[in-house]
Amino acid sequence: MTMLQIFAVAIITAMMVAFIWGRLRYDLIACLALLASIAAGTVSYENAFSGFSDDIVIIVGSALLVSSAVQRSGVMEVAINRYLPNLTGVRAQLVVLVGIVTVLSAIVKNIGALAIMMPIAFQFARRSGVSPSVFLMPMAFGSLLGGLMTLVGTSPNIIVSRMREELGGQPFAMFDFTPVGATLALTGLVFLTGFYWLVPQRSRETASLHDAIDIKNYISEGRVVAESTVLGKTIADLLRLGDGGATVTSVIRAGGLRIAPLPDAVLRENDIVLLEGDPDALDKVTSGGKLLMSGGRVVKGANPRVEIGAVEAVIGENSFLVGLTAERLNLHDRFDVNLLAISRRGQRITERLREVVFRPGDVIVLQGVRNRLPEVLVQLGSLPLAERQIKLGSVRNWLTPVAVLGAAMALTALSILPVAIAFFAAAVLMVLFKAVPIRQVYSAIDGPILVMLAALIPVSDSLRSTGVTAIAAEWLAGVAMTLPDWGALALIMVAAMAVTPFLNNAATVLVMAPIAAGFATTLGYRPEAFLMAVAIGAGSDFLTPIGHQSNTLVMGPGGYRFSDYPRLGLPLSVLVVLVGVPMLQFVWPLH
Repeated sequence: MTMLQIFAVAIITAMMVAFIWGRLRYDLIACLALLASIAAGTVSYENAFSGFSDDIVIIVGSALLVSSAVQRSGVMEVAINRYLPNLTGVRAQLVVLVGIVTVLSAIVKNIGALAIMMPIAFQFARRSGVSPSVFLMPMAFGSLLGGLMTLVGTSPNIIVSRMREELGGQPFAMFDFTPVGATLALTGLVFLTGFYWLVPQRSRETASLHDAIDIKNYISEGRVVAESTVLGKTIADLLRLGDGGATVTSVIRAGGLRIAPLPDAVLRENDIVLLEGDPDALDKVTSGGKLLMSGGRVVKGANPRVEIGAVEAVIGENSFLVGLTAERLNLHDRFDVNLLAISRRGQRITERLREVVFRPGDVIVLQGVRNRLPEVLVQLGSLPLAERQIKLGSVRNWLTPVAVLGAAMALTALSILPVAIAFFAAAVLMVLFKAVPIRQVYSAIDGPILVMLAALIPVSDSLRSTGVTAIAAEWLAGVAMTLPDWGALALIMVAAMAVTPFLNNAATVLVMAPIAAGFATTLGYRPEAFLMAVAIGAGSDFLTPIGHQSNTLVMGPGGYRFSDYPRLGLPLSVLVVLVGVPMLQFVWPLH
């Protein structure tokens, strides 16, 4: 080996050790590896930042933004509560999530299937009281398994189909991959839903300042109107929308009559429902039930081009709000804001919002024109809390994000647009139509993940550019000739699995497929099974977060460490080999 080849292998090895060690954040490790590669000469100056323009960076960032828009729309909460209202068991939830992602990935790009189901995973996690990390990695792996089932499921399948044609045969048809791929997908589904506990429950690495502030439940209120979906239904039906995170403290009817909030009490038009719970649960109840919020009056300064938002604030000791009520202050007319909710430490509030006497330390949620809210808080003598997404009382347009995502997936499934272009356009449209507020765009796309990807692409490519992959290919061909037919087939599959984290899966097929077909012919075997083995190995990247964009997509939201992936991925990889090799020999005989 030349010095450049030795340097390339050493840098990759050191980088992998640092990832597993976990003492430095993954994006910093990737940047250090890039600098080391530049210094060693394995990455040229011209290619040093080529990763920032690579499609995978665009795809992952765009998919994260699109997923965030779908999650904010609330459409997933509606779907869950309509079709799966009582599904709380973790294993049952996993079967639904992984199963749907796996099936969808057979007909649309796996990252698109994963993006549309991620918001449901977060809802299930809240409902069952577990970390989203329990669901996200199995879903990512399920999306990879689903891609093995059809020609269009993943790019390696398309490439090996073309390779077979170049060898003088017929290209693989759409469902030639299905017998082996469906068997592997079903086996993987059983494994992922049975052994999900192999991955420790993780949370995101950083917490916001708000997370460190101990805020008890808010109280809010909503009016049942003619358009409400809970009109004529019971309080139990209403609370089911909040996944158990909200309660009804009272119901006020015409004339001020209060009725006990019994679960079987039927809601009538113009009933005022007093609610208590965390903001997310209150948001689900009010938006899912289409209740008119207490702040339902139109903000005077609002127009379609002005962004309406909400802010949490603490009432200060010297605030002139102290000792007054929202009704007495005439808060809406004087300050053009709506009072949406209030929280008071150590005390349950039973009055209507407009009747609550403000005290120092109360936490309130105000809605108004976003760029005016800071000035209003100063006038009210209140201090804003650390910013977080407050959706309470916001107007939902679920049709836009769903339509945009559906169009993106259709365009990619029909090969009208490349995945990167389709999802980038979808992300831009989500921002344009305000499905995601422009202020939250850069937090949604998870910068550290994108920086890690962009830095690692040229580092990984140094294995190919310095000739390391060619040397490995020659060695592999020599070893395979000494093995029995099943051993040679397994070796090819395992080699493709080992290579694909450092090359993208398409590049893995381009490197491995000619080698596999070449020595299959040399040994007197038919090449189809070996080409299929390469496609399966390249599409089964379960060992790292960097080889496939689906794995990368869930790394940040799941709070995963680099070393978490092989804990679930290694036994799954072994299972794919054990099941895949005999299935290939059965479906695609070697002689």
